[in-house]
Amino acid sequence: MNKPLLTTLLAFSVSFAIAQNKEIVKTDKAPVPIAPYSQGVKANGMLYVAGQIGLNPETRKLVDGGVEPETMQIMENIKAIVEAAGARMEDIVNTTIYMKDLGNFARVNDLYGKFFTGTFPARTTVGVANLPGGANIEMAVIAVLPKVRRK
Repeated sequence: MNKPLLTTLLAFSVSFAIAQNKEIVKTDKAPVPIAPYSQGVKANGMLYVAGQIGLNPETRKLVDGGVEPETMQIMENIKAIVEAAGARMEDIVNTTIYMKDLGNFARVNDLYGKFFTGTFPARTTVGVANLPGGANIEMAVIAVLPKVRRK
């Protein structure tokens, strides 16, 4: 078999395998997207959770009270998506936090920490000028999907 044809076939089979391993995660326990994105996507043993703001999944409105209640709602939304994918909060390996006011970092850090036991994910926090829906904070996470767990 010639080398260009073999390379093309290999590239196609890898692309096909990756495409076959993509699954959309949906749950009514987290806000339903109002734009062209998914709550979460499972691909190649990983879970990618879209950025979450503090929307109440039932009302689809930003929770009142500022950064603290928004942080708690975000973490509950993330937990719901992670669990809908068959994972746990302990499976999260990376978090990205976007905040309009980094002066709130210490309080957000305390609230965020309550959702984990043992080891924590890697994390990046970025100060931003604005966020969707007037939110003060947004978080996105990546988790490793567990292999089938034994009970």
